[in-house]
Amino acid sequence: MKNSRTLFSQLTDFLPQPQFRRCVARYRGNHKVQSFTCWDQLLCMAFAQLTYRESLRDIQTCLRVSERKLYRMGIRGKVSRNTLANANKTRDWRIYADFAQLLIAEARALYVDDGFGVELDNTAYALDASTIDLCMSLFPWAKFRKTKSAVKLHTLLDLRGNIPTLVIITDGKVHDVNILDQFAVEPGAVYIMDRGYLDFARLFVMNRSLAFFVTRAKKRFDFRRVYSNPVDKSTGVQCDQTILLNGYKSSKDYPEKLRRIRYFDEENQKRFVFLTNNFDLPALTIAELYRSRWQVELFFKWIKQHLRIKKFYGTSENAVKTQIWIAISVYVLVAIVKKRLGIKASLYTILQILSVSLFEETPILQALSSADYQADEGDSGNQLMLFD
Repeated sequence: MKNSRTLFSQLTDFLPQPQFRRCVARYRGNHKVQSFTCWDQLLCMAFAQLTYRESLRDIQTCLRVSERKLYRMGIRGKVSRNTLANANKTRDWRIYADFAQLLIAEARALYVDDGFGVELDNTAYALDASTIDLCMSLFPWAKFRKTKSAVKLHTLLDLRGNIPTLVIITDGKVHDVNILDQFAVEPGAVYIMDRGYLDFARLFVMNRSLAFFVTRAKKRFDFRRVYSNPVDKSTGVQCDQTILLNGYKSSKDYPEKLRRIRYFDEENQKRFVFLTNNFDLPALTIAELYRSRWQVELFFKWIKQHLRIKKFYGTSENAVKTQIWIAISVYVLVAIVKKRLGIKASLYTILQILSVSLFEETPILQALSSADYQADEGDSGNQLMLFD
């Protein structure tokens, strides 16, 4: 029997509409809206992400060519460039941020039993930020430098499934370490950060919240050794010490003991010094946990290459945040579909298939898993320096 629904409509079946309507109602998104609702806006922007449209006019042209299929795709309102631009500018971006968080919660539940290369019972998060450069004349609100604007994506990535559990969008001037004040610490979780987040007062707050951190020490680091644990240097671990901070300010900010691990990465011929408040895990596991931080860098690289977040359809702060949050929702939606349907193809492969076949009337499971696709991500993770 011939399937009469497009791949796009089958894909959006995985979006929980009742929860989306509650998000819309929370911010009165459809107040005085006659035809082009927030749901229509979400679907149009999701279509643009999946097919990598260049502009609002491009979105309008592509959708109007297939106008007879729009109703079956779930888009009820008439699609026009001006209507979509106005919706992105005026409808509260928090609608899509809240909805993305609902999708994130669903995805995390699906991937909770997945591994990430390190034997660990705790939840592990990688925290990092990525800067998206913007034109100063078009985005004056996104302050960064005298001649350049930018926004920053501060992301807390759950390493089980590479799901972004928290995304905070700021202008480019906000320092990475300030984000530690803006999220609730989960007791028992492990937070993996580079040395840009090395602030002893904030790390002590994390320690008192019964969470663990793994970070790198800076070069000029004043401490005194309290105890040294025996190590097997053939594993790369050069020393495993219990230390106290010596500096006047740092010792007041973090008055308790820390663990200092020096590790030699034989492959890249580099030495690293890690700091953590976890005294139970083996030293090599701490080093491997920090190595896994590269996944958040790959996440940024991946979404910049395969979703539309480096160029924007609008110049207002609301339009930029709306587009970023819908892009994140699309990423998480594809991850949900992959898991729920048991598809072995990579997220990259799934997006490649969807980008050229959204209007096809083929069962989605057949379209995404009938062929022996090669999971070529375009860029190998080995090209990144894992400890940089």
